[in-house]
Amino acid sequence: MAVNISILCTRPVQQLLVDEALQKGIHIQVIPFIDTEPVADIDVQQEVEQIALQYATVVFTSMNAVESVITMLDEQVPEWNIYCMGNTTAQLIREYFGEQAITGTGNNAADLAEAIVEADETDEVVFFCGDQRRDELPAKLVEAGIDIYEVVVYRTIPLHKKIEQEYHAILFFSPSAVDSYFKLNKVADHTVLFAIGQTTAAAIKRYSNNKTITATTPGKDELVRKAISYLSE
Repeated sequence: MAVNISILCTRPVQQLLVDEALQKGIHIQVIPFIDTEPVADIDVQQEVEQIALQYATVVFTSMNAVESVITMLDEQVPEWNIYCMGNTTAQLIREYFGEQAITGTGNNAADLAEAIVEADETDEVVFFCGDQRRDELPAKLVEAGIDIYEVVVYRTIPLHKKIEQEYHAILFFSPSAVDSYFKLNKVADHTVLFAIGQTTAAAIKRYSNNKTITATTPGKDELVRKAISYLSE
């Protein structure tokens, strides 16, 4: 099949999805616009180790935070009540902590905060996050009288690149990636933009009035398949 439709994906995806797209005449080019790195700090390491000794309620809104904390735990599996985003983040937690560790999930930060508030089981949570975390979840928890202890476990690094090619669609998975892309680039009028969630869609709207489609669930693979389906119609 001739490949005549192109997608720019701003973070790595499974080869399986790239192959699925090719079967439908769609070429996915992967060019990351952010990178992340765990915080390599002895104080943060010790913080995580101390929290691991407690029966704590903890929150994860990204797979990067989960991966960083797992590395710091060094095979220790603490007894935590975990609230997290669905799909990829939840799957990583299931694999390491077990299904029983997940107390609640949400499709976005606001939903997740609402689940914590409605459960009414704790007045304090530990939020493992990145250095560019958004305000939605902490603000809603504080408003509900829940203390939030933040531990920054990874950093986000922008990767600014000039793109010369035009694409039929561009996929964004975080507001940070949106900011990084538009630092040096614009989009063609015909390009459809896809956002992993509402905060990412809001970031896109700061730079572009192009048609923007937001995922209904926060899964990376789901967003890619949504774009493939849309462009196959």
